[in-house]
Amino acid sequence: MNGFAAAAVAVIGAYLAGSLSFAVIVSRGFGLADPRSYGSGNPGATNVLRSGHRAAAALTLAFDALKGFVPVLAVQAFGPRFGLGEGSAAAVALAAFAGHLWPVFFRFQGGKGVATAAGALLALNPWLGAATLLTWVIVAAFFRYSSLASIAAAVFAPFYQLLIWGLTPALPAIAAMCVLLLWRHQGNIRKLVAGTESRIGTKASAAAGPTPRHPVNQHPDRPRARARGHQKKGP
Repeated sequence: MNGFAAAAVAVIGAYLAGSLSFAVIVSRGFGLADPRSYGSGNPGATNVLRSGHRAAAALTLAFDALKGFVPVLAVQAFGPRFGLGEGSAAAVALAAFAGHLWPVFFRFQGGKGVATAAGALLALNPWLGAATLLTWVIVAAFFRYSSLASIAAAVFAPFYQLLIWGLTPALPAIAAMCVLLLWRHQGNIRKLVAGTESRIGTKASAAAGPTPRHPVNQHPDRPRARARGHQKKGP
């Protein structure tokens, strides 16, 4: 297999891995409502947390990060024998991220890609990934907004890469992921400005599933009883 074919296989495989929407898969496994049907409607760990099920949210976060981390790590480990270098690893990172945003297995209705991007960055450059995650943690701890923390991390990550490690083959892919992250957070930015954005840990009332419908007259016997009480007694 030549280098171009190997790179194509790696990119397609990363996209397919990224297309696994673990927020939906894990929620189904735990018998929870589809995360696209409540809260922000985003199939991601933060929205799954709004269901009140922390284990499901933690698993979603871990698997979403791994689907960005593992493909990049695989290219770094096995790619050199096929002539794949840092540029190919960066392309694979972007493909996995794109798979999360537009998953082929879920009608191209994906999430915002924060955890997947974090996993990809940790594989591309562990120090860059750690710095970006630290930015997220600091902002989230102070303001309790996951979206604001993600926006801040997306803004700073390319600057960290450029200022500390300079112009590398990975920079275009990193910048593209961050721009897409900001684009996917347009609705959150509007809510933050309006003061209506949900904070971390806020539960969504619809997360437990659809509310059963009851007939308007829940006690059909009561009107009859009242009617009998108003009937005139016979002589």
